[in-house]
Amino acid sequence: MDRVTNVAPNIFYVAEISANHLGSLDRAHNLIDLAASAGASAIKLQTYKPETMTLPLKEFAISKHHELWGGVPLYQLYKEAMTPWEWHEELFEHAREVKLEAFSSPFDSSAVDFLESLDCQTYKIASMETGDVDLISYAASKGKRMIISTGASTLEEIEDAVNAAENVRDKLAVLVCTSSYPSDASDAHLNRIFTLKDKFKVEVGISDHTLGIGVSVAAIALGATIVEKHLTIKRSDGGHDAAFSLEPDEFKLLVEEGNKAEASLGAPKWSFQDSEAESRRLRRSLFIVKPVNKGEIATRENVKALRPNMGGPIKDINQIMGKRFKKNYQAGDAASLDCVE
Repeated sequence: MDRVTNVAPNIFYVAEISANHLGSLDRAHNLIDLAASAGASAIKLQTYKPETMTLPLKEFAISKHHELWGGVPLYQLYKEAMTPWEWHEELFEHAREVKLEAFSSPFDSSAVDFLESLDCQTYKIASMETGDVDLISYAASKGKRMIISTGASTLEEIEDAVNAAENVRDKLAVLVCTSSYPSDASDAHLNRIFTLKDKFKVEVGISDHTLGIGVSVAAIALGATIVEKHLTIKRSDGGHDAAFSLEPDEFKLLVEEGNKAEASLGAPKWSFQDSEAESRRLRRSLFIVKPVNKGEIATRENVKALRPNMGGPIKDINQIMGKRFKKNYQAGDAASLDCVE
């Protein structure tokens, strides 16, 4: 697969590996190479241990009605989905070798300290940690770029999170996110991009858990400059995140179409484009369509609007009608107000 090289300079495409390594370090390395080939800007991991997330109690479980993980104890879920800490260093190094940024979501202060030892340059706060202002302020104290996801959060909670990261406000981004897995496009409410931009005056993007690429491309068209999507090799391989992950060819298409969306935004000033010059030349204009003599009256029978655009403007036709030609004209001569008196 050829690597996408026309990455839009304003869009930061994040390939979230999360649990899609399926417990295989080799598969994790393969996902990094596939992310690079697909045109990603970065790969993202999640840095936690099950004991830093919850207690091994069966009553601490996903609700039974959950579409993907119904009834699974939280401790079991995180134990199966975690990226082993001993993998991080070589995965970070591999990503950098293929010109990708590598960063992670820390879920407690020990994860931040560990990621600092790997020279992590970006910290992503997961949606469900938006209320953990201690974690956010501790990560922000490192002075690195910070991205905060906003799924299942109130505006007040987002404001508290943004304020906790005040010392990196100039490096801060917030992501519109719907924390359901997979989420439905009708729940995306992408106009919240404008709400976040207007309220917090920071960079805004999307963490997208819908199937396909349409929602992400639409977000770019509305001004999102960060797009995070889960990446897997094949959804049929299974795993906790497979159902809402893109396959490599789909991620590549996201980059290609996202770049087109970004490039299409242009400027608000109205003008026709240089590429439209031939269409302008071929527009209708006024022509004399049969020989006429000096003094003959201009009518709809001898003056018509035809292509190309070499005659007078069509808007003048009513002023020409009923007036007399100044001289003899042949079919194909341009007609204009200058032709009549």
